[in-house]
Amino acid sequence: MSSDAQTWIAGIIFAATYLGLAIGKVPGLRIDRAGIALVGATLMIVTGVVSLSDAVRSIDDQTILLLFGMMVVVSYLRLAGFFQRLAGWTLSRFRSPYGLLGVTIGLSGVLSAFLVNDIVCIALTPLVLHLTRRLRLDPLPHLLGLATAANVGSTATITGNPQNMIIGSLSNIAYLRFAARLAPVAIAGLLLTFFIIAWVFRSALRRPGDGEDLKPAQRARRGKRHHRAHNWLLGKSLTVTLASVVLFFAGLPIALVALGAAAILLMGRVRPEKVYRQVDWSLLVMFCGLFIVVHAFEVRLVRHWDLEHWGVLGGHPVTLLSLVSAGLSNLVSNVPAVLIFKPIIPAMPEAAQETAWLALAMSSTLAGNLTVLGSVANLIVVEGARREGITVSFWDYCKVGVPITLVTLAVGVMWLQWVVY
Repeated sequence: MSSDAQTWIAGIIFAATYLGLAIGKVPGLRIDRAGIALVGATLMIVTGVVSLSDAVRSIDDQTILLLFGMMVVVSYLRLAGFFQRLAGWTLSRFRSPYGLLGVTIGLSGVLSAFLVNDIVCIALTPLVLHLTRRLRLDPLPHLLGLATAANVGSTATITGNPQNMIIGSLSNIAYLRFAARLAPVAIAGLLLTFFIIAWVFRSALRRPGDGEDLKPAQRARRGKRHHRAHNWLLGKSLTVTLASVVLFFAGLPIALVALGAAAILLMGRVRPEKVYRQVDWSLLVMFCGLFIVVHAFEVRLVRHWDLEHWGVLGGHPVTLLSLVSAGLSNLVSNVPAVLIFKPIIPAMPEAAQETAWLALAMSSTLAGNLTVLGSVANLIVVEGARREGITVSFWDYCKVGVPITLVTLAVGVMWLQWVVY
């Protein structure tokens, strides 16, 4: 097959794959985004656009190992009841609507900064629903606070979300350096998230709940159950997690640390199948497929575009990159959007590349708050609420999601452009 034919094939497969990712399905088929990425990667190989060995080499093993290791670590925390205990202990001490909103946003944001934000939402959604029901509060502002804060808080570190993990691996930015530059954006974003939701839902939040505390006997029985169950596992999981965070900041290879933490936790008495059931295998498959698709596209098309001579890549286009990234993230999802920039940012002037990677991480993450479809974390909260009979409409979400996205993106761009760069 001629080189020109392979170029056309690569372009068609790439476009079809990303169109499928944007739609989220293929009409007439029950295929998801992971399957679409896998089919696209397979087509790139069987049509000869890339060889099998080249395709395998294109998969960023550090990102895959880091994500898998973090999923295992968080799975043990969930099995040990960490999220239930922390949320129950913290949230139950704030009974006013504004207090509950503030602690929900703070807890979601801080946990998402160090653990994968999607898993934080899985763990906290039922707890927020339970507490708002018990206190007879409107659950809507608190659910929206949980979802939006998970996205904003995850901006702070490489381990906050999958797209940051990819950027951390591609850019080789140290964990501490990444956090030092983007944690201020996350902190400011969480404060803005609280004020925006508090303003939009000020009528609902002015109505105090009239729920009752658990009776003393009920509290005693619940505390006894907690004492008996999983104390050893909780202690071990917390120790390993905290040690991993310390090693992240110390500058050790984060993929190796995460994998080592997972290995230590697996050497216990918990049946591994319980842990493996909580690993998002479809996300790992999508990552592998997208690495191959983007690599083939880069080899057959992007390398012939002479990106280093594009005037728009000169200087430091933080604003332009952030806007394009935010738009793409809402069109095809943030992980595929980030991978599109894989061959583009290395073509920029070397002095601008680090800030460009940071702008990409910041914008692709904060853009997830624009609509309910912007991130998986949003969908997890909305679906969790729906199963409990609570509807979070598209408009309900947009009332806070759009202003939060616009304001936090503006803050992030100004911070990177005027302070960091």
